Formats: sequence, C-alpha cells, structure tokens
Amino acid sequence: MVKAYGAYKDKGFTVLSVSFDSGPNGKTSWLKAIRHDGLTWTNVCDLKNGGWNSGVAKQYGINAIPQNLLLDPDGKIVAKNLHGNQLQQKLDELLGRN
Repeated sequence: MVKAYGAYKDKGFTVLSVSFDSGPNGKTSWLKAIRHDGLTWTNVCDLKNGGWNSGVAKQYGINAIPQNLLLDPDGKIVAKNLHGNQLQQKLDELLGRN
C-alpha cells in the first residue's frame, strides 16, 4: 500500500487507515505501528468503540483483518483485498499512470 500511495497520491488516490486496536494498550500499539510501517496518510482509530464494534466495521461488513477496500469518490466499493500487482493494475485502470 505504501508503494501504491507513493505512485498515485498525485492522481487523486488517497489512503485512510482505520485501526481496530482497542484495550488498555490500543493507542500505544496503533501509534507504534504507524511509525514502524511508515504510514504517511491519514490514520484513525476509534479507541472508545474499537474492535468489531467500530462503526466502519459494521458499515462495510468487515469481519476479518487485515482487509482493504478500494472506494470510488462516491464511497462505492470498486475492489476488495487487492495487494501488490493486483492493486497496481486496478489503480492503473482507474487512474492511469504517466
């Protein structure tokens, strides 16, 4: 995802990471992972209602992690769980690449 973000962020592609970390060390674990993985995009975590009670989990039917959803500008899911070359190909298709 880091590679895809670097390649497409200037073409309108963005990433929103939603963490399901919870519990007494949830915030610490979440922030440590952001630093460790070099995630420079927007990262959020519902620490109060985290885990599977998260509104995002319910809204998008997420019942396992890790998971990724590719949404169009209207919030419609256009692809799920793409990684590596599959993600690159889909982004090329949707956004083109110079």
